[in-house]
Amino acid sequence: MADRSKINQADAQFKKMQRAEDGRKAMAEYEAEQVAIRQKTARLRALRLAHEAKVAEAEAAAPAKPAPKKRVVKRAVKKTADAA
Repeated sequence: MADRSKINQADAQFKKMQRAEDGRKAMAEYEAEQVAIRQKTARLRALRLAHEAKVAEAEAAAPAKPAPKKRVVKRAVKKTADAA
């Protein structure tokens, strides 16, 4: 019986070590994924800012459009019998 309990203890210790190793691997994968996401976000932000700067520069360099002239509409005034 003593042999069986030692085997169970060894098996439990092995499983505990294996879970710990799996946890370390999972954490390393998670951290690597987070680094990749941060790099991707920084790259996309730089591209967006460059594009916005280019658009703003193009708008500033474009000649200003003249304001549209307002049209004056003359309306005929109808005279009513009450006004006369």
